[in-house]
This record gives sequence, structure tokens and C-alpha cells, in this order.
Amino acid sequence: MVFSGALNTGLFESNGSDIKVRAIAYQSYLTGPEKCDFVHVTMKILSGRTTEQKQILSKSVLAQLQTIERPHCSLTVEVADIDRASYSKVVS
Repeated sequence: MVFSGALNTGLFESNGSDIKVRAIAYQSYLTGPEKCDFVHVTMKILSGRTTEQKQILSKSVLAQLQTIERPHCSLTVEVADIDRASYSKVVS
């Protein structure tokens, strides 16, 4: 869902090689006075994209998440910049 939502935007490599998806399940959480399931996606992308591009990305991923039938489930998407100047990476 997240991968295809990001890929559909055209903001990444056409084969998706620069999209990485990781999931963390929480057993203990509190979401207000009533326990409510949630899916929160934090998308960390290298800086340099416009606000409009980030909105397109957020909405595309959210649209994909909405295809999951989960009653009483909160769906949220956040796009955060990674500072390109300080980012380091090595693949061995």
C-alpha cells in the first residue's frame, strides 16, 4: 500500500528502487479515551521537494491506505524532510 502509493506519484525512480518501507506494530498504545486502531505512516524523504510534491505524496499514500477495510481505524500520513547535506549512506 505505502510502496505503491509512493511509486504512483512519479517522485521516485520508476522501478521504486529508492523507496524503502518498514513497519512497526505496537502492542501497547493509547489513542485518546477509547482505544482505536491506527495506521500512521511517516515518510522520510531527502530534502528538495516542494510543498505541493509532498502533498501529492501524502494524499497518494493515504488513498492507498483507505483501500484497507478497517472499521474504526485512524489513518494518517506525515512527510518529513531528511537534510540532504547531512545524510550519509553506505550499502555493503
